[in-house]
Amino acid sequence: MVLQLGYRMWRSTDARLLWKFAYNFGYKGMRSVQRFKKRLKTGTTFPPFLYISITNACNLRCTGCWIDVTAPQSNISFEDMDRLIVNAKKHGNSFFGILGGEPFMHPELFEILEKHRDCYFQIFTNGHFITDEVAAKLRKAGNATPLISVEGTELVSDQRRGRLGVYSKTLAGIDACIRNKIIVGVATSVCQTNIDDLVREDWVDALIKRGVHYMWYHTYRAVGPEAAPHLALTPKQVLDVRRFVVNMRSKKAIAFVDAYWDDKGQALCPAAIGISHHVGPWGDVEPCPIVQLATEKIQDNDGDIYKTLTNSAFLKDFRETAAKTTRGCIVLERPDLLKELGEKHGAHDTSHRQTVMAELDAMTELNSQHDPGNEIPEDHWMYRFAKKHWFFGFGAYT
Repeated sequence: MVLQLGYRMWRSTDARLLWKFAYNFGYKGMRSVQRFKKRLKTGTTFPPFLYISITNACNLRCTGCWIDVTAPQSNISFEDMDRLIVNAKKHGNSFFGILGGEPFMHPELFEILEKHRDCYFQIFTNGHFITDEVAAKLRKAGNATPLISVEGTELVSDQRRGRLGVYSKTLAGIDACIRNKIIVGVATSVCQTNIDDLVREDWVDALIKRGVHYMWYHTYRAVGPEAAPHLALTPKQVLDVRRFVVNMRSKKAIAFVDAYWDDKGQALCPAAIGISHHVGPWGDVEPCPIVQLATEKIQDNDGDIYKTLTNSAFLKDFRETAAKTTRGCIVLERPDLLKELGEKHGAHDTSHRQTVMAELDAMTELNSQHDPGNEIPEDHWMYRFAKKHWFFGFGAYT
């Protein structure tokens, strides 16, 4: 399957983009993880992968969204983004996840990509703004891959995402990327309304036939002002999704991303192990996108993100508390502990609505990916090797 995927990518993408991906993301990414591991030995934690919600603006109104998309638009400025990326690069970073809201609504997105051609960006998007003209600009930049969200069939997509015609517009964005020879992925937040339609072999086959290069299934997180816990998966369903992904990795010529299990199939939290943290659309430095609490901003320390992250007592306490509590998601399993952490450090509510503490109070404990005794190890040698060396627990759970 690895050779077939390689051949398919070689045939369907721009050779220059493949080189950028292999060097900026592959080689530099591995090197940044090695530097991260060396820093850990000295007691210093600076994530090799940073995720940045560059805007809160969005054209959709998705069920379960925690971003205040109806609030006045707030964009992280080009100057702040440039300063953050320049500083992170000094410490070995080369990969940045770009989130929103909808990132393509940020007026300076392409200026950011073009200024940092020695980095690689994964853009989490609904795909509605990706026309052939936009896709051509992405191809010219050469250092970004759109990860386009598909949340169900036509009917389910419209229901989940609060607009009509969502599914067809999303597919049009995917097709524009494929026509312009861009590396493109499809992400799905798996929940009760789409698990039967999208966690299926024929759906994977349909995406391969369409020309998609990679997939990312992540389980629905019931958080935010309209958490919709009825959409959350049962423990058995979470296990079914995990088993399906492991099985498909050995059968299909398409890559599968996941960030919540190690090579042995044990659950992990990227924020708890320190391999990634998040910057919100108002510039707040958060443990992860669904934790809307912070004690620092990216403008602190004259914009030195390395100093801000490595000196944060709140982030350090979050990592240690989360790792001691569960290998899964502390937000879902122990929202009470997250509230206590916020109060202990005087963390501010990073949302526009300013109701995060009340939302944590109202949350009931839910299951996450942590399911001791039911681990499903990676079956494919390539995924097993990659996770063992570049994305495992890093001693966080010992």
